[in-house]
Amino acid sequence: MNLRTALLSLLLAALPLTSQAWWNKDWTQRSRITLDTSAAGTNTTEALVSVPLALRLHGGNFDFIAAREDGGDLRVLAADDKTPLPFRIERFDPVNELAVLWVLVPAVAPGTDKNTVHVYSGNANAAAETGTATGLDAATRAAFHFTAADGSDASGALKPATPPVLVNDGLLGGALKLGGSALVWPMAEALRTPADGSLSVSMWLKADAVANGTLWQQGPASLALQAGKLQARVGRAQLTGGEVKPGAWTHLALTLGGGKAVLYVDGVAMGQSDVPTPAIEGEMRLGEGLTGALDELQLAATVRPAAWLALASATQGIGGKGLKGQMETEGAPDGGGVGHFSILFDNLTTDAWVVIIILMVMFVIAVWVMVKKSVEVSRADKDNQSFLGRFRAASKDLLTLDQGATHPYSPLYRLYQAGQRELAKRQIGESGESGESGAKALSGVSMNAVKAAVDADLVRESHSLNSGMVLLTIAISGGPFLGLLGTVVGVMITFAAIAAAGDVNVNAIAPGIAAALLATVAGLAVAIPALFGYNYLASRIKNVSADMQIFVDEFITRVAEEYGGKS
Repeated sequence: MNLRTALLSLLLAALPLTSQAWWNKDWTQRSRITLDTSAAGTNTTEALVSVPLALRLHGGNFDFIAAREDGGDLRVLAADDKTPLPFRIERFDPVNELAVLWVLVPAVAPGTDKNTVHVYSGNANAAAETGTATGLDAATRAAFHFTAADGSDASGALKPATPPVLVNDGLLGGALKLGGSALVWPMAEALRTPADGSLSVSMWLKADAVANGTLWQQGPASLALQAGKLQARVGRAQLTGGEVKPGAWTHLALTLGGGKAVLYVDGVAMGQSDVPTPAIEGEMRLGEGLTGALDELQLAATVRPAAWLALASATQGIGGKGLKGQMETEGAPDGGGVGHFSILFDNLTTDAWVVIIILMVMFVIAVWVMVKKSVEVSRADKDNQSFLGRFRAASKDLLTLDQGATHPYSPLYRLYQAGQRELAKRQIGESGESGESGAKALSGVSMNAVKAAVDADLVRESHSLNSGMVLLTIAISGGPFLGLLGTVVGVMITFAAIAAAGDVNVNAIAPGIAAALLATVAGLAVAIPALFGYNYLASRIKNVSADMQIFVDEFITRVAEEYGGKS
């Protein structure tokens, strides 16, 4: 069992167990993706059927470690956890923990957060999906994701006359780089729209500057930018839509059918005109006169409803508005195993694990020191009180307190024994000079020598009491700095991975940042208990040290009274 498994097991032990449905126990991981169509999400007010949904998977909602490196064990099921859904993997990058799936959802209910699909993984022996599913509906004639090097559509049948220039930092994956020259696709049956037929053209555009040029053109129909404003031409009719801002991804669409043409910008209708659909055929041209990037060009033989385009704009856009994901483990409590902690542990980078392991060792050492010193100080205080009572009650038998009782944990008793040894060296208690006790009298020099010996033992006892306390000060001062180091390095690695992957959205960044902050939390979790323990122990040790200093003075004074020389 590795460290992460052990930590997750401890967290699971603290959670209540509940039952849950599971499609197939051969798959150990499941990501539950929910589409919120309420006002808090995409605010969809119309029921939709056969909706191609772009699902972004990242370290926060999908366990890339459990999945196969090529994503071949992925399966997508409907909300009933029984019905397989057709899907297509557009992108699967386990190194940077980013993936994009196109899933054909049979129905999307409006105004609810119960639209759910399940993405299963974690079966190394699963046969790779070899079907021809595209994750698109039957009305889609062509969908260009711009991930294929030859610029072909999802079916692989429609290819441009010349190879395109693609970039990796598209909205969902790859994208077509616009360099000012038109990219041309020869005429194909899939691109033909009959007179009075229906057509919907949608795409994502990121223009480099306020531009003039043609986005899409086929026969008598086109989409263009004029001074940054969207314009469409259908036969002799012309429509003007909303403004397209440079440097930002914008969803653009044109629908033709039913004697009407409508322009959309970011899912909002910006212009319309009553115009019959002319026959649209011939070659298709993209990006003439424009610079920037174009992604997700889709052509459909139907008039996409406004709600459909608004949903596409919201869910495909940066961050995937309305889409929420949660990882779950087979056999774990419903609700994603260990929930947020699972996300944090799954996204910890190697350097963060190293820092956290060091902090865990520091925590164990700090706890061991606090327990050991607490027991030691408590025993010392108890034995001190016991011996001090006997010492203060003694009169003529001051140097015989070691007879009949022991005080193994008392520093005061050990100081008394040190003084007793020094007095024995000077034959105190044996016959000698005259005195009431018949004992040999001590000179002033001898008394100073005895006190010096006892003081030396007092210093040793103080060192013993304070031994190990430096480990607590290291935990207090070093723990937060180690945690901060792990966080800073983790954040750097997260941003570097996002920059390399070209997918900048909060869902991709948040898990890595949250996991990196776990190192700082671990540092504080070490320092705070160590701080409280240090202050408590320091106070107790200070009291014992004060008792020792008082006892030395009291002992030397008693000895001087009993055995000192007479003036």
